Amino acid sequence: MSTYKLVVVSAGLSKPSSTRLLADRLADSTVRQLGLAGGSVEVTVVELRDLATDIAHNFVTGFPGAALRGAIEAVTHADGLIAVTPIFTASYSGLFKSFFDVIDHDALAGKPVLIAATGGTPRHSLALEHAVRPLFAYLRSVVVPTAVYAATDDWGATGEGHAGGLAGRIDRAAGELAALLAGRGPAAAQQPEVVVPFAQQLAAVRV
Repeated sequence: MSTYKLVVVSAGLSKPSSTRLLADRLADSTVRQLGLAGGSVEVTVVELRDLATDIAHNFVTGFPGAALRGAIEAVTHADGLIAVTPIFTASYSGLFKSFFDVIDHDALAGKPVLIAATGGTPRHSLALEHAVRPLFAYLRSVVVPTAVYAATDDWGATGEGHAGGLAGRIDRAAGELAALLAGRGPAAAQQPEVVVPFAQQLAAVRV
């Protein structure tokens, strides 16, 4: 049985947090769907609220504290990532952006990522497409097609109860992430890339 490392990054500020709730539901659905495909999942949750001071210090000193270093290593070595932010002023939160700013810009290249956000009104749902998705595109991640936005009204029975409701969107996005992970296999099982020196490639052409 394949074991996948899934890291969930939640930028919620309150406790309890609707951002963390959405992150947990996305993770649960991903775990369930990978389980149906014969895989097991190790889930690590990174609460950015707890790392805010470390992130600020890192910008000043250039060195991450132990907790922040652990979070960065977890994200870097994950097979897949679920990233969830509250929407402030029609964009991701400053804490969310700051965390990904302290990660090496090559660390997420090719990594499957599910993006999601929470907000008070459905009017801010497009922030996922004009702010969050471009961020991970710049980092060269593989972002799943379905982004999940949850407004306040989505948490009620009416918002959940139809095929296009929050529960349906969660399962669709999680299914896309699960399919990407299953197609790639765990990082521990992937064959290392063989880099052929240019001189060797040129010699082969000349033969």
